[in-house]
Amino acid sequence: MLNPGKDHRALAGLSFGVFVLLSLVVAVLPATTMQESNSPLPGSSPLLEAAQRGLKVYVREGCVACHTQQVRNIEMDNVWGSRPSIPADYYYAKARMDVWRQSPSILGSERTGPDLTSIGERNPSETWHYMHLYNPRIVVPESIMPSYTWLFEVKEEAEEEDVVLNLPPSLKPAHGVVVAGNDARDLVAYLLSLKQVDLPTVERDFISSRKKRKEETQTTPLAGNSTLPDGASLFQANCAVCHQPDGRGLPGAFPPLAGSPIVTDENADTIIRIILEGYDARPEYATMQPFGDLLTDEEIAAIVNFERSHWGNNAPPVTPDDVKKLRVPANVP
Repeated sequence: MLNPGKDHRALAGLSFGVFVLLSLVVAVLPATTMQESNSPLPGSSPLLEAAQRGLKVYVREGCVACHTQQVRNIEMDNVWGSRPSIPADYYYAKARMDVWRQSPSILGSERTGPDLTSIGERNPSETWHYMHLYNPRIVVPESIMPSYTWLFEVKEEAEEEDVVLNLPPSLKPAHGVVVAGNDARDLVAYLLSLKQVDLPTVERDFISSRKKRKEETQTTPLAGNSTLPDGASLFQANCAVCHQPDGRGLPGAFPPLAGSPIVTDENADTIIRIILEGYDARPEYATMQPFGDLLTDEEIAAIVNFERSHWGNNAPPVTPDDVKKLRVPANVP
């Protein structure tokens, strides 16, 4: 008969058995059940092979230490996503890294850097991400993120399939060119895949902060007693990351807006169309994404007016109607 009080081996075996049982009931079974009960969100896409490899690079390089991928249901997080995160958002990240390592914990617990839930939507420029990885201060002067130069290599001559970084003169190598390594390309593929799926039926309410911004600080007066959103804030949130807060852009990567004849043209149709439809006509610059499906007529008008009246620019303001008349033929909803 089993007598743990006198048989130490029996006591050890019983203790181990209870530990295993509790582990299964308290940890393994709930985790397995939660994984199996989740399904992909409608409209979501599985990670492509390059993005899957990029996820491993993301975890390996410790990005989760400073970046989160969870939009909380508080007002301050609304800038990172259109709705609070739900478990199904992480369906395609639940696979084990390998036999010995569990699913990556990408939610993060400290937001030293910005949340990346929708970074692929907020900033879909490959060029920007490569330069940001190589030296974050190139595109975000105040950044404290370390440079990941080991993800890149210097070649005497670039090959046809290489991604070449057009760096500022002070950062260019003495000989050759800097090209993105395989890990850098995979990591950028993963970052560009991060786009929060829109769920019209999901509750989008965010808990408001105690101090509400006064409504008049959110608007810019226009003729006719009408108002527009704050163009400066919209520019900072959508445009400054590439064109820079001072509107000077980055040589060889993002064109300047200060003094640009397109921005200051008496007829604003061209700059409005570029914002609506995107732009890829200058090979010396990175491709610009279309913002027609991300911004309203009022928001685009506010951004255009901000650009046409700052950094020495001086051009007549536009109205939401000016944007609306160009939006329809562009087939932008």
